[in-house]
Amino acid sequence: MTAHVFSLVFIAFLVLSTLLQLWLKTRHLRHVLAHRAAVPADFASQIELDAHQKAADYTAAKMRFARISIAWEALLLAAFTLGGGIGWLDATARELAGTGIWAGLALIAGLTLVNGVLSLPFSLYATFVLEARFGFNKVTPAVFVTDMVKSTLLGAALGLPLIALILWLMEASGSLWWLYAWAVWVAFGLAVMAIYPTFIAPLFNKFTPLADATLKQRIDALLNKCGFASNGVFVMDGSKRSSHGNAYFTGFGKTKRIVFFDTLVERLTPLEVEAVLAHELGHYKRKHIIKRMATMYGLGLLTMALLGYIKDTSWFYAGLGVAVPSTAAALILFFLALPVFTFPFGWIASRGSRKHEYEADEYAAEVSDGSALISGLVKLYRDNAATLTPDPLHSLFYDSHPPAALRIAALRGQGRG
Repeated sequence: MTAHVFSLVFIAFLVLSTLLQLWLKTRHLRHVLAHRAAVPADFASQIELDAHQKAADYTAAKMRFARISIAWEALLLAAFTLGGGIGWLDATARELAGTGIWAGLALIAGLTLVNGVLSLPFSLYATFVLEARFGFNKVTPAVFVTDMVKSTLLGAALGLPLIALILWLMEASGSLWWLYAWAVWVAFGLAVMAIYPTFIAPLFNKFTPLADATLKQRIDALLNKCGFASNGVFVMDGSKRSSHGNAYFTGFGKTKRIVFFDTLVERLTPLEVEAVLAHELGHYKRKHIIKRMATMYGLGLLTMALLGYIKDTSWFYAGLGVAVPSTAAALILFFLALPVFTFPFGWIASRGSRKHEYEADEYAAEVSDGSALISGLVKLYRDNAATLTPDPLHSLFYDSHPPAALRIAALRGQGRG
């Protein structure tokens, strides 16, 4: 492999990946608008036409914005790599911080800062224009700035030591550095999962124990029935930022928590909340979380092994616009370029995730009320303005959950489709 050949391969995949994403977004946009005029028959008795049309318009607006974002991100990637942006930042970092780990940290911090500034207008538009237009945004400018500052400081506090350790391993631990770096990454990920519920999440949201005695009694009975031990059931002030509703598990082992958005608790009946929780418990009981972690860490090991090989090849750096190889440049270039090559295969992961969602729904119908889960899901689709008529191919690539019609049909015993 020569630098010139690798540059051509990278350009080809960048163009392919970008055009594929734009085509999928356009398909989805057209498909949703083509079905805007009427509520699908399976939902006609539960969702009003104006709610269906709001979901179509919301989805269309997101797709138009996504196409601009995709094009912009492709241009940025080309500028950072083939345009010499990372090479320039790397040279500047060495001038300011010398060589070694400090220069590497300066390069990564500089790239993060530049990318954050260039991406900020898109984040502002998505929050204060797009989400606000459809009545979902609850974020004030003060909360937006506070969140950004907290995220930056938290990322620096957690990320910089991790990156410094990995850079040191890359330089000092021989040919198997990638294996040691992978082990550090796994340990770091597990540690963050353990501390997230009690130390990280409360930095951004307020969590209060579930106060509704009737609902709590129902949930406790379900947890006992399913043999699930948690460190508490909490309600999160999700309405502080958005009117969207959700529920999730966080942590693992003794730190496991069940979290409901306050918007979800307000809109769903106790039986529907129980059914939604039963779905989340289904992921635990069917060992989906363990399977996903094993897959993620297994793929991570292969990824790090590939980086271990590429790190010592000159064509990799020169092919992506960096004249002087360095460990930090290798790390950045690799993880910037990797999605370009993997996106065409992203449907494989999405397919696996949808399979797990079907299995979790099946479990929920077994231990709770399947009809309540259906009615709860329909309310969430309506209140979150989730389209009921997604383009099948777009859904195949992007959606971690099955389309609403297929999911409801499966719960009614009509197959998964």
